[in-house]
Amino acid sequence: MIVRFLAVVAASLVLAAPATAACAHPRTSLGYLQGQVMCPTCHTTLDMSDSQAAQQIKGFIAKKVAACWTAKQIESALVAHYGQQILAAPSHKGFDLLAWWLPIAGVLAGALVLAVGVWRWSRRKEPEEPDGPPGSGLDEETERRLDDLLARFD
Repeated sequence: MIVRFLAVVAASLVLAAPATAACAHPRTSLGYLQGQVMCPTCHTTLDMSDSQAAQQIKGFIAKKVAACWTAKQIESALVAHYGQQILAAPSHKGFDLLAWWLPIAGVLAGALVLAVGVWRWSRRKEPEEPDGPPGSGLDEETERRLDDLLARFD
């Protein structure tokens, strides 16, 4: 019984070793790369395109995934054949870096302008109040007579 168990363990180790060596890199998938690669004819991602060019690229990707190529290797091969515009996202270096930083800078600049505007609006002075109590608009004689009348009612 123990011999049979050890034989099964040994066989599984022998069969598992080539399988792990076959794909030393983490596997990627066709589904992942379809959202990362553009169709050269309709300029949409592969997952949204049914053109003949998209079908050919999907076949190429499927073959390379089966051969255990990484996503970087597949993308590099596609860029070498079709050019940089085959990728859905621009690269993270050189002039293409502006495509990543320009929107962020725009949002930050807009937030700064908004913050300064709100700060200035909140700091606006209220209209100055007159020094004394507000006048009734009556002349002194009328005001004195009104005070006398009110004093009688007390």
